[in-house]
Amino acid sequence: MDPRIVIHPPSPDDPHGGRRVHYDSAILGLARGESDLREFLRRAGFPEWDDADIEDPALFRWEGGGPETWSE
Repeated sequence: MDPRIVIHPPSPDDPHGGRRVHYDSAILGLARGESDLREFLRRAGFPEWDDADIEDPALFRWEGGGPETWSE
């Protein structure tokens, strides 16, 4: 089963960096750090959003770098 949350590569179009975030098929927004990612998950009703292991490959798919990469 594919992870429900996809964090896309850093956006070359955003001068401040940031990564597009999908939860299931919904676009949640452009996260510029872990706090943005967790806020998007909270708003989307993701269970245990505040302490979810963002490195868990069963839940999260990171494209173009892992959780330490937020800009190009």
